[in-house]
Amino acid sequence: MADVTQLIHDYLRHNKKFPHVFCAGCGHGIVLGSLIRSVHALGLPKDDVVLVAGIGCSGRMAVYVDFNTVHTTHGRALTFATGIKMANPKLKVICVMGDGDALSIGGNHLIHAARRNIGVTALILNNHIYGMTGGQCSSATPQGDISMTTPFGSLEKAFDIADMCKAAGASYVARGTSFHAIQLDRLISTAIMHPGFSVVEVFSPCPTQYGRKNKFRNAVDMYKWLKSNTVKVETLKDPDQKPADGRIPIGVFRDVEEPGLEERYFELQRKLMGQNR
Repeated sequence: MADVTQLIHDYLRHNKKFPHVFCAGCGHGIVLGSLIRSVHALGLPKDDVVLVAGIGCSGRMAVYVDFNTVHTTHGRALTFATGIKMANPKLKVICVMGDGDALSIGGNHLIHAARRNIGVTALILNNHIYGMTGGQCSSATPQGDISMTTPFGSLEKAFDIADMCKAAGASYVARGTSFHAIQLDRLISTAIMHPGFSVVEVFSPCPTQYGRKNKFRNAVDMYKWLKSNTVKVETLKDPDQKPADGRIPIGVFRDVEEPGLEERYFELQRKLMGQNR
């Protein structure tokens, strides 16, 4: 049996609806594969992994993988993930969200999860659109781009997810793309094992709702765009400055070791229990 086939048998639930719901060319399937390879490479028992997902195309990942999974309400995935981590800090809690799920209805939870530095890994699949619910403009839709709710182009600036999470206090912040799959494996593996709140933003093309409205002829063109319009952050002279040519930095933007909220909480609990003896 080929290695990839073995991974499919080991990590996917075969009694669920396959083939998956992702459209042809969607980057989410690549991210799902990267997540599975990362967990496998780390040697983590499936019973020690919890995958929490919100609503949207990315939310289907919680249905497919054979981990402990929770498919939650829209924008609230991080609140469920926080509760799970606080209840059992030994678990590796991974929270999968789309850009609309994480930044719009769930934006408040994202910045506070980063501020608290809770030991959860947030995978934010950024396809610049509300894919499943009809192609509406999201908080990550680039200014001037077309969507169902901005037929003449969005008038609003998009959030820079990496910058926002760094500013809010996340101790690990990275960005990858579904084109750069090998790099993405490394970013996700590091994020899962990182103490504190770790964020991996993934540029994941949506040919159906975003691409065809914004002059991409097909999914291949979207992946070619990711290849030619990204640059590794370590090659930049000043990583804090955006490249003058407009390319998008990918790689690790912040990596510092700080104790997560759950560690600080249980340390305080031990101190208080010791004082009362």
